[in-house]
Amino acid sequence: MPFEDDLGAALRRTGDGFTADRHALVDAGEERGRRLVARRRAAVVGGSVLALALVGTAGAYAGGLLGGAGGAETVHVASPPTPSGSGATGGPDSGSGKGPRAGSGAVGAERMMADLEKALAGQRGTVTPMEARGTENEGGAAVSGVYDDGKGKAAVSVGLSRVDPGGRQAAQLTQCGDKNLQGYDDCRTEKLPDGSKLLILKGYEYPDRRVDTKCWRAVLVTPAGFMVEASEWNAPAEKDAPVTRPDPPLDSAQLKTLVTSPVWHPALNDLPPAEPDPAAPASESGTALKDRSAADALASLLVPVGIPVASRGGEGTYGYAVLDDGKGTSLVQLTVSRSGSTSGFTGADVTAQPDGTKVRITQGPAEKGRGVVQWTVDTLRENGLRVTVSGFNAADLSGAATRPTPAVTLEQLKEIALAPGWNRDRN
Repeated sequence: MPFEDDLGAALRRTGDGFTADRHALVDAGEERGRRLVARRRAAVVGGSVLALALVGTAGAYAGGLLGGAGGAETVHVASPPTPSGSGATGGPDSGSGKGPRAGSGAVGAERMMADLEKALAGQRGTVTPMEARGTENEGGAAVSGVYDDGKGKAAVSVGLSRVDPGGRQAAQLTQCGDKNLQGYDDCRTEKLPDGSKLLILKGYEYPDRRVDTKCWRAVLVTPAGFMVEASEWNAPAEKDAPVTRPDPPLDSAQLKTLVTSPVWHPALNDLPPAEPDPAAPASESGTALKDRSAADALASLLVPVGIPVASRGGEGTYGYAVLDDGKGTSLVQLTVSRSGSTSGFTGADVTAQPDGTKVRITQGPAEKGRGVVQWTVDTLRENGLRVTVSGFNAADLSGAATRPTPAVTLEQLKEIALAPGWNRDRN
C-alpha cells in the first residue's frame, strides 16, 4: 500500500486508542509524516503496519558476500504490505525529494511466494501464499499468505525494503513506542551480535480492542540497511475475519527466525540502497514551548494546576498526563501542530485574543467510553501554530467515566493552550 495509506492507517489506529481533536490530529500527523520521511509507523502500532539480503553470511547481516503455490481457499488475507520502512528508502515525502526506487525484478512474485513457504518450512504448519510482489515494485518486495498449523488459520505477511541504517526511520522502527498510546501487550528490542536491531511487538489490530484480532510483528534492520518486517494475526485476514485462535501462531523466537531467514537475501540484494536519511535538525524535538517535547511541555504546564500526575507520556507532537486528585483519575491531552488552514476557526463560537490567536472551546460527550465527557480548548496562532488541549473525566477513553467532570477546569485548559511560551515556538 502506498505511503499515504500506510500513514493514514497508522493515524487511524493511534486515534482508535486515544481520541483527540480530529483537526489537530490530522495536522500533527501530516507534519510528523513529513519529518519522518515516509513512515508510519507504524507505529504505532500494532498493525499491519506498521517490514533484509544478506550482504554477509556468518554473523547474519554484517556484510560482504552478495547472495546471490497450491490451491487456496477463497479468503481475503492481508495484502502484501508496503513495509513500514519502504518509504524510508525514499518515499514521496523523503528528505531527498526522490521517490522509492525499484530493483531489477530478479526476484518476482512467484519467487517471493516460494520463499515464504521455505522460510516457514521448519514450523509445524503450512502456508498457502495468496498475494505477492517482486523486487521490481517501487514499494519493495512483499508476500502474504494464510498459515495453518491445525489450531486455527492465521494471516501472515513479510515485507522487504532498505533504509538508512543510521537514520531516524531505522531508529524509530526498532524502538518500542508508548504502551499507553499503542495498546500492545509486549514489546522487546534486541541488538544481535552482528549489530542488527530487532523489534518484537505483540499488539492488536485495533488498540481499543473493539475486536479481538491480535497483530504481532517483528522488524529487523541490519547495519547495511536491509530491513525485513513480518506480521501475523490470530485470524485468516488482517481485518473483517473472525478470530480463529487465541494468539497468532508464531512465538517471538519463531518470528525472529522468520525475519532473519537467509531465504530473503536474494530479494534484498536486488533492492537498491536507500537514500540517506538526514539527521533531524537540533530543533526538531522542540515541538512545544520551543525546546521541549509535547509530553514534557504538558507536564510543565500542569504544575500550577497542583494535581498529582499518576502517569504521563506521548510521542512527538502529542503528550498526555493522567491526573489523580483522589476523586477519580482524569486524562489531559495536548496536541501541537502546524496548520495553514483556518478550518474550524470561523464560527460564531470562535473568539480572538489581542495577539490574533483564535480560540474555540467545546464541551460534550467523548467519542468513546461510557459516560466520558471531553472539554477542549483549541487555539490557532497567526503563524499557523495550533495548540489543542483536552480534559476528560476518565483515565482511559475506552473505559468508563471515573468522575463527573474533568479534574482540570476549562479556565486551566485555556491557560495551558494560551501559555506565552507557545509564541516562542519555531516558525
